Amino acid sequence: MKATEAKFLDFVKKSPQFVIPIYQRTYSWTEKESRQLWDDIIRTGENDKISAHFVGSIVYIEKGLYHVTSQSPLLVIDGQQRLTTLSLLLAALEKELNNLPEGSQEPVDGFSPRKLRNYYLINPEEDGERHYKLILSPTDKDSLIALVAGKELPSQYSLRIEKNYSLFKTWISEYSGDLTSICKGIAKLMVVDIALNRDQDNPQLIFESMNSTGRELTQADLIRNFILMGLEPELQTRLYEEYWRPMELDFGQEAYGTYFDGFMRHYLTVKTGEIPKLGEVYDAFKSHARSPKVADDGVESLVADIRNFARYFCAMGLGAETDSHLQAAFHDLRELKVDVAYPLLLELYHDYNNGTLSKDDFLTAVRLIEAYVFRRAICSIPTNSLNKTFATFTKSLEKNRYLEGIKAHFLLLPSYRRFPNDEEFKRELQVRDLYNFPRRSYWLRRLENHERKERVAVDEYTIEHILPQNENLPKAWKDALGPEWESIREKWLHTLGNLTLTGYNSEYSDRPFLEKRDMSGGFKESPLKLNQGLGQLEQWNEDAIKDRAQRLSRIAVSVWYSPQLDAEVLDAYRPRSESKAVYSIEDHPYLLSGIVKELFEAFRKEVLSLDPVVTEEFLKLYVAYKAETNFVDVVPQTKRLLLYLNMPFSDIIDRRGMCKDVSGIGRWGNGDVELGFSSLDELPYIMGLVRQAFERQMGNE
Repeated sequence: MKATEAKFLDFVKKSPQFVIPIYQRTYSWTEKESRQLWDDIIRTGENDKISAHFVGSIVYIEKGLYHVTSQSPLLVIDGQQRLTTLSLLLAALEKELNNLPEGSQEPVDGFSPRKLRNYYLINPEEDGERHYKLILSPTDKDSLIALVAGKELPSQYSLRIEKNYSLFKTWISEYSGDLTSICKGIAKLMVVDIALNRDQDNPQLIFESMNSTGRELTQADLIRNFILMGLEPELQTRLYEEYWRPMELDFGQEAYGTYFDGFMRHYLTVKTGEIPKLGEVYDAFKSHARSPKVADDGVESLVADIRNFARYFCAMGLGAETDSHLQAAFHDLRELKVDVAYPLLLELYHDYNNGTLSKDDFLTAVRLIEAYVFRRAICSIPTNSLNKTFATFTKSLEKNRYLEGIKAHFLLLPSYRRFPNDEEFKRELQVRDLYNFPRRSYWLRRLENHERKERVAVDEYTIEHILPQNENLPKAWKDALGPEWESIREKWLHTLGNLTLTGYNSEYSDRPFLEKRDMSGGFKESPLKLNQGLGQLEQWNEDAIKDRAQRLSRIAVSVWYSPQLDAEVLDAYRPRSESKAVYSIEDHPYLLSGIVKELFEAFRKEVLSLDPVVTEEFLKLYVAYKAETNFVDVVPQTKRLLLYLNMPFSDIIDRRGMCKDVSGIGRWGNGDVELGFSSLDELPYIMGLVRQAFERQMGNE
């Protein structure tokens, strides 16, 4: 590798052609990055004291050459975002200069329209693609060529290319024909010209180590480069065109940048059983790709597998499903925002796709996932265990009885992970504030459209409080509610029984109930299922609200239904626990007196208050505190407590240096991290360490 400082324009002028390899990400700069570059150019061009402005490096591969001396294209490893953006700026500037009177078309030497075009945008003596200085990857290539050539954009044009080109045209036009500062600023741009030798340099390692300006590479960008960059060109092209490019098209330009990183995290969770941290998806992918089985199967098998799972994700997460029943179920999941369920959903879709799971059973499973998440939200059960629940769901399933196994697994989840039963769900649904529920249009739509063949577009209606929201209730409403009207209103205003849909919200206003019932378009005439029964009521009071809530909650248990299995079938799925000795605090005499008792009582109070999921178990030699499993164990000693945190020592953040690495050393407790607790003053800091182990186990890193 050799690096040389160069003026950007000189570097582009002497280079035969830049080609963005297919493994590189698409053009991704937004207005923010383009504006920053533009402001730097203007600031530099307007200040004669600034002699140069550095815009970064351009890293490329030549065939065994260190300098630009051949006529073969240069494959750009890093710097394509700046190259593309500056090409768009030069193309917009050339068009603007062409519109000026002939005598003023070269405000600065070397900046005539002809020179800009022939030096920096095209190779005038070449034909075909060689005619253009910059060839982008497939998503962007035709759009840039069309702009440079002055042709109409293709039907599926690059959104970023068109947007930033238009921005530059607008910004240039604001200078009213005096383009001197723009030209001077561009002329002062400097880059570092970095040429790699294909035989001696490792492009992937160099690419990963570059600390470039502009938009940070996504995890998906790094993964694509890792897979394709080191391959022979023919294989590289085939894998991109057969697998990776179709994925990009399935996601679409905007969704690819937004959702692909998340998809890869879900994919790796399915494949490894572990949930990668948000910023470590690429590292987790490299470990997966280098695992013996995946490596033995080869790169094409890996890319083909990713492509298949991406198709499943697009069907569920981006609305690409063609089956109408599944499409509706996936739409409801998306509206409920059940992203944590995608590892399970991807595996279910894979098994549905290969015939292991029937369509009807798959649809039922999807609806059970939806019901599980919604019921828990209504019952205010903490969500911090959901990611682990879905990541490990299928580990114990017997797929020869797939749906039965799914139902049994839901029914046997422990209390903090439980699938709320019908009675709990109905009880909480009747009293919960559903007006301020994060996705209120979702539950209203599901209730209204239950068992409807002709679906109602709920978004076209507004939410109506039958008992009005107005704090200054008219006298007719106070009389209807009785002397306790204030407490009744406070308790029931935003609840299920008092909420409905209407197209006449402004007409209803604060009218008395009977007027709302009998007016034109009132409850008597409403075609909505949610309003059934309101037309027969003579008054609206606390009893009416409670009665309607009970009726709607009975419908709700059919909408968000729970799994049902015969008792003997469910018993067959219960784990057979071996009988074991039962211990208590009495079996640990150190915990019964003195300073150790004081330390333990303070510690156990703090640990048990971390979360309702935490449980305490006395064992023969130590006390275990569990969520999924043990996250901290307490070994009593004569003058202190010895704590063992169940997490890798390398992951603990311990600024005081209290922790000790005991991996590979015999011990009574679980975990690789040991620390002593001998003073109550240490408790706040120690709880910070314990919380790290708990959060790691719950998947909340």
